[in-house]
Amino acid sequence: MFVKRAEEVTCEPVTAGSGTVRQVLIGPGEGPHFAMRRFIMEPGGGMPAHTNTVEHEQYVLRGRARIGLGEEVHEVGAGDVVFIPAGTPHWYESIGEEAFEFLCVVPNLPDRIDIVAGND
Repeated sequence: MFVKRAEEVTCEPVTAGSGTVRQVLIGPGEGPHFAMRRFIMEPGGGMPAHTNTVEHEQYVLRGRARIGLGEEVHEVGAGDVVFIPAGTPHWYESIGEEAFEFLCVVPNLPDRIDIVAGND
């Protein structure tokens, strides 16, 4: 068991994205089944279309974004919940004047990230 402050966790740039950083708030060495990450995208930032071999459960903390989930595009904001099944192409584009920030929980299983074509 532990308690820590998110502000004390190192931010790492998401190299495939633009204007995006990630914090691993609870990593595989701390939680036996799930990892909790926090993503922050500056206005105009985002991540390209990609797939993962693990599912994602996400909760939007602040800001707004346009996200692609498979063939669908959604606008999301604070209080929205997003579920992305494993293997589903998805992308993010921060919109508006404030940063887009969300928590992302994933299972502690091997994950492969593949960039795919098309942020339509």
